[in-house]
Amino acid sequence: MSGDVSVSVADWIDASFEAEVASGLAAFNAAQLGASGHRELAVSLYRDADFLGGLAGFTAWDWLFLKWLWIREDARGADLGSLALDAAEIEAKKRGCVAAWLDTLNPAARNLYARHGYAVFGEIADFRAGQARFFMQKRF
Repeated sequence: MSGDVSVSVADWIDASFEAEVASGLAAFNAAQLGASGHRELAVSLYRDADFLGGLAGFTAWDWLFLKWLWIREDARGADLGSLALDAAEIEAKKRGCVAAWLDTLNPAARNLYARHGYAVFGEIADFRAGQARFFMQKRF
């Protein structure tokens, strides 16, 4: 059958292509695991109208996934990362989550997550330029 299939490779993702693949995968996963209950989650940090950073992720299948946590360089060292992380975990628990997971390349971020009870469950030792990529989780 593969003889009559055309293959196309591109350096961009068309919105309709992305929607088709995402809906197909979501349907497959729902058949295997049940409905995910996927909900986006964002934590924004401001001082007055000044944006200092934030956290982006989502909750699904009773887990919080932390996609990004970023604090503006001149605002670092004031426990804002902890503030954002705590707020995300509180919201995740309200949504019925039992755990959280993430990946990070940043040793300082790894230390932050470890201080908050996250443990490494996987590592890619030489991910890029000698730096490791860590996969971490925390049960609530």
